[in-house]
Amino acid sequence: MEIKETAIPGVFVIEPKIFGDSRGYFYESYSRRDFEAKIGKIDFCQDNQSFSHYGVVRGLHFQKPPFTQSKLVRVIQGRVMDVAVDIRKGSPTFGQYVVAELTGDNHRQFFVPKGFAHGFCVLSETALFQYKCDEFYHPESEGALAWDDPTLNIEWPIPANKIELSEKDKHHPGFKDFETPFTF
Repeated sequence: MEIKETAIPGVFVIEPKIFGDSRGYFYESYSRRDFEAKIGKIDFCQDNQSFSHYGVVRGLHFQKPPFTQSKLVRVIQGRVMDVAVDIRKGSPTFGQYVVAELTGDNHRQFFVPKGFAHGFCVLSETALFQYKCDEFYHPESEGALAWDDPTLNIEWPIPANKIELSEKDKHHPGFKDFETPFTF
C-alpha cells in the first residue's frame, strides 16, 4: 500500500498493491498498522455506502465539533471526482481544495481529515461509494458549504444542466458567508 500526501498536508491518497491473476484480483483495502504508521491513529467506527448516478453531486459536507469526522473514502464501482476543502481557520491552506479521481478500477482511497468539507460528483453512469468515519453520524452537528461557491471555484467536470443535488445541498452557505467551527 502506497500512501501519498496531497498538496494539502494531512489529506492523503492511498493506492493499494493489487495482486491479480487469471481469477481476478485481491488487495488489502485497509490495514490499521499501515494507516497508523503513515497517517496516524484513527478509530473508525462507522461505515457508510451510497449509490448514485451520473451528475449527482453530494457535498460539501462536514460535522461540527464536538462530533467532527475524518473519512476514508473509496469507489467500489464507477468513477467519481472527490474533493476535500480546508475549512480550518488559520491554516495556510484555508479555503483551498484538493481533488482525487476514485474509480472501481484504480482502487484508490482518499483520506479526508477533520476540519475539511467533503464532496464528490459522479462521472460514470453509476457509482457505488463507500466511506469509513471515525465518529458516528450526528444530524444536529451537520454542516455544509455550497458546492458551487465562486470563492472556492471548484471545477466540477459535469455540465451545469446535468448536475443533480439533494434539496438540502441546494441551500448551503457560500464560503464568504460561512463561519467555520474549525481552527488550525
